[in-house]
Amino acid sequence: MSKKTLNMASMRDNVERWMIHEGLSFDDVKTPENAFHMVVKHGGKFGIPIEIFEPKSQPGILVVGAKIVMKNNHIARYLGFSGDEKARFEKKIADFCYSIQAVHKIITEDGKQKIGVYVVLDGKEPITQQSVFDAIDRVSDMHEKTSRFLLKTF
Repeated sequence: MSKKTLNMASMRDNVERWMIHEGLSFDDVKTPENAFHMVVKHGGKFGIPIEIFEPKSQPGILVVGAKIVMKNNHIARYLGFSGDEKARFEKKIADFCYSIQAVHKIITEDGKQKIGVYVVLDGKEPITQQSVFDAIDRVSDMHEKTSRFLLKTF
C-alpha cells in the first residue's frame, strides 16, 4: 500500500473512530471525487446533517460542511432571475459567507438549489478529534446563520 493510500485510509479511519467515540451516527457516501465522504446525521448544536470528506484532488485536506436547502418559493424566484440578478444574489451570499468566515458554494442537487457552507482543515495544524468537532460546531453555527440570512434577505 502506498503512503498516500495509507494516509487517506488512516484519516478516514480516524474520523470514523471519533464519530463512533462521540456516539454520532453517520452514513458513508460514495462519490468519485472524494477519497471518503460521510454524512453525520445529527451534528453540532443544531443537530443538522454534516458532511465530512477528503477530496481526492487534495489529499490530507479534510472538509466539514453542511447544505442549506432553499425553500421552494426561493428556488422558483432564483431560477427566474436574469443573469444580473443571479450575480447580485450570489454576491450577497458570498459577502455574507465571507463575513462569517465560511467557504461556500451554490449548488444544484436532487433538483434543489442549495448553499453549502464549509470549514476546510488543511493540515497546517494537526487534524485532531478536537479540531474536527470544533469544525462541526462552527459549521452548525454557519448553517444556522446562513439559513436566517436567506430568510431575511430573499
